[in-house]
Amino acid sequence: MIMLGIILLAVLVLPFSIRKVEENLEAFLFLMGLASVAVSKSMSWGLIMEALREPLAITLAVFIAGALFYLLRKKFSLWMERIYEKISPAVAVLIIIIVLGLLSSVITAIVASVILVELIYLLPLQRRHKIVVCVLACFSIGMGAALTPIGEPLATIAVARLDADFFYLLNLIGVDVIPLVLMFGLLGFFYVRNVCGRLKAAPAADSACPLPQEAIAAQKADLADESAAIQSDTMRSIIVRALKVYLFVMALVFLGHGFQPLIDAYVLGLDHRAIYWINMISAVLDNATLAAAEISPLMSDMQIRAILLGLLISGGMLVPGNIPNIISASKLKISMREWAAIGVPVGLAAMAIIFVIVFVC
Repeated sequence: MIMLGIILLAVLVLPFSIRKVEENLEAFLFLMGLASVAVSKSMSWGLIMEALREPLAITLAVFIAGALFYLLRKKFSLWMERIYEKISPAVAVLIIIIVLGLLSSVITAIVASVILVELIYLLPLQRRHKIVVCVLACFSIGMGAALTPIGEPLATIAVARLDADFFYLLNLIGVDVIPLVLMFGLLGFFYVRNVCGRLKAAPAADSACPLPQEAIAAQKADLADESAAIQSDTMRSIIVRALKVYLFVMALVFLGHGFQPLIDAYVLGLDHRAIYWINMISAVLDNATLAAAEISPLMSDMQIRAILLGLLISGGMLVPGNIPNIISASKLKISMREWAAIGVPVGLAAMAIIFVIVFVC
């Protein structure tokens, strides 16, 4: 248990404190996953086969979607440019976050996140603002996908464990998830509107001294450079990204199984309100594995609701927490530190709001 605690601490701390670890997060998590199953003595041929098989569908979806967008990038770019000419970036962000969040329960979180990164890549915003939009959208997709058993593995496992019907999760947590999806959309809208408002106000700050043409050109060049720095896709980069996603998901499978003894010993016997907060470990562990370990048919709806909401909200806090995070961070080259700077405060605020509404009021 002590060794597993040390490994968990390393997973939480090292990506923020050592740059090499942050730059090679997939390989680091893979090694930590192997270490956790070795310490817990849970390595088996069955687990190895599961770790090899589980990432296949996600990796294939990422590769196919990336290749399609690469081949059709000019037409897609022209189409999105026409849309951005007709609506403001703030309205576009509002629509992207809410629509993809709600549709993810039907088209799956994987497809929604692949579409997301292409839409964000073409947003007329600087990289630091795109990161904020991306994190908010991934919160929305990660939560919205759990409304049906086809949206993401966590929902599939929960419905199977409870032998529930197709609309069970929608009826149970829809009242919490749908307002949160709308909230993330509104946060994105007001954030982008504020950013665009500042940019428009800057040249007019001194009407007697308008912004020189050279400065305007420099601003546009900076925006272009930042967009190019995110990632200009080639077939090679698409293949590399798909392989990184494969390794990432494999690492999460090992971590989930490796930490099972820790969960069994210290989590399962707690009150559901305590589990709600402890499930913040889903920010670095596979939430589907945690759901499989924690959910029982003997639990009340309130207990299941607490477990699911804790897993879903905290899953957006860090890059490893959700499949949408992993896909988006890989495409947009978002570091663990950059993600956490937005994801942690937003996630904690959302968890506090839901805790008060669901368990206090």
